[in-house]
Amino acid sequence: MTTHARDARLIALEDLAATERLAQRLARHARPGDVFGLRGELGAGKTTFARGFITSIFGPTEVPSPTFTLVQTYEDDHAVIWHFDLYRLKAPEEALELGLDEARRHAVLLIEWPERLGALMPADWLELVLEPGVDEHARRAHLIAHGPRAQALLAAMDDPTP
Repeated sequence: MTTHARDARLIALEDLAATERLAQRLARHARPGDVFGLRGELGAGKTTFARGFITSIFGPTEVPSPTFTLVQTYEDDHAVIWHFDLYRLKAPEEALELGLDEARRHAVLLIEWPERLGALMPADWLELVLEPGVDEHARRAHLIAHGPRAQALLAAMDDPTP
């Protein structure tokens, strides 16, 4: 897929707190059906991003990495988030057994290792690629919009509200 300037952003993140702030900014604009794919090597900050996203909506809450459970759900009267970690998937179809299709109908999805879904990845999603930055605590986030809703989420990054 070819991306255009309006379809992608590169953001420097000086530390973990900056990664959490990025997550909080995106969480403000998320709505049911939105899909955020979190890519990057082990330790890149995917779970840090997810933790910042989830706690910005639900307040202080435990947000464990779903590496072993594969999925964690968070729900209250106002929001539903499904946090997937697909690192251990052997085949994309295994994600369907986790309730991926059901979740897409009524929840915001945070998917670590989205590339493991292959063709099952939805057509409209916001990809966040986290990679090392200028020092051990810094990261760079590449945000890439795949589809019109993802483009709207990317455009929301221009919102000056902290």
